Amino acid sequence: MEIRSIFHNISPIDHRYSISEKMLFDALVPWISEEASIKACVKAEIALVIAHLRMRGRLTPALRSALEKAGDGVEPDEVYAEEEKTRHNIRALVNVLKKKTPPEAAPLVHLGATSVDILDTSLSYRMKHVTQEVVLPNLRKLELLLCNVAEEEAETPQVGRTHGQHAVPITVGFAIAEYVSRLGKSILEIEKRSTELKGKLAGAVGAYNATAMIVKDPEALERWYLSELGLEPSEHATQLVEPEYLLRLLLEFNTAFGIIANLADDLRNLQRSEIGELREGFAAEQVGSSTMPQKRNPWNSEHVKSLWKAFMPRVQTFFMDQISEHQRDLSNSASQRFIADYVAGFCMAVSRMIGVIEGIGVDRERLSANLRGGGIPGGGMAEPAYILLAETGVSDAHEIIRTITLSAEQEKVSFADALAKRPDVLERIAGKLAELGLEKDALSFFKHPERYRGLAAEKAKALAEKYRDMMKVQES
Repeated sequence: MEIRSIFHNISPIDHRYSISEKMLFDALVPWISEEASIKACVKAEIALVIAHLRMRGRLTPALRSALEKAGDGVEPDEVYAEEEKTRHNIRALVNVLKKKTPPEAAPLVHLGATSVDILDTSLSYRMKHVTQEVVLPNLRKLELLLCNVAEEEAETPQVGRTHGQHAVPITVGFAIAEYVSRLGKSILEIEKRSTELKGKLAGAVGAYNATAMIVKDPEALERWYLSELGLEPSEHATQLVEPEYLLRLLLEFNTAFGIIANLADDLRNLQRSEIGELREGFAAEQVGSSTMPQKRNPWNSEHVKSLWKAFMPRVQTFFMDQISEHQRDLSNSASQRFIADYVAGFCMAVSRMIGVIEGIGVDRERLSANLRGGGIPGGGMAEPAYILLAETGVSDAHEIIRTITLSAEQEKVSFADALAKRPDVLERIAGKLAELGLEKDALSFFKHPERYRGLAAEKAKALAEKYRDMMKVQES
């Protein structure tokens, strides 16, 4: 078999990321590499032989062991060499396997099956295992890290932002809890979808034509076959397994991918020089720019978003693979192979985000400075002033407070100072604050925006606890 330098490979997954994400790459190889694809097809063929033998009452432990040994002996280069002659990948695999199978079982290899009985089933088998053994453990690790940050920073004040503008106060933990909630639900959905993947042994058009000639109960043979692979039959099959099982799993991958990209974008923006509230970890010898020695770029967050940009559009192909003419055409034969690239790209983004969250730093001084206005009229405290004033029965409270924010902007003073120049308004607001038992000194309240945070801290802690417990249940 030809051995070549990884730097001769075309896909960056197989050189750049196989080096920088070696542990993850090695974990993916047993499930989505070309070798894994061939080995899974072999496993499916062996499962079919075992199913035939069970139906005939001829399966013995020794024969099972011999069949498994035969399957282990099939190498990808043998199959590829045979395919040069057959011009058919599954027939090539069958020819190689038959030569290694015990003579008494060799006639049963591929008996009653069409190629897609093997291909679709083995793809479901691989996708189930890569999801449960690689994708989900990494997603859960990220989720638990986010839970930790949400809880640890639940009380850390931060200005909220809408439309890129300062809004009202929240906390850092509350901002992170958004992603705890969104990603947590997606993880649960991915887990569910991975258990619903199906296989088939229904023949060339899905009507069990061939296997009905072999056994009295073709569906029982199908169940025996799929049970060897930990799968169940598709409710209805053509030559293909119903495509929606796999489509729904991939769509939920894409949902989680988008959530992580959104998080990456938020983290990147919070590291802008003019904001500076968060900071990615930066190694002692790391370089941020080839020409500007001072640079510390949020490159990992940017990298996550960049991977999302590269792989998110593939969802269009997933939808296109949903459609096949009549009982089957071959229009998904090439496109479906690139699912492996998508899974790898998604996992690379998750791994990179894990690194970001593990090393994220919080600048409390910048958080406090930004929260206290940063030159923005109202400093996030115009809303409570308006609400409190309206609660005293003033119908045009919004307009009154808006004019006060304009005065603050024009006079370049704080909102609290501008409000103090309107004693009639301040007196009403102070009375309502006292009535609610929130604050005796109204001006002190408006000078400390961190006190106006609603349920931000409570929500952050509650969501962190909820999804941490859920992730532990899933792992168990």
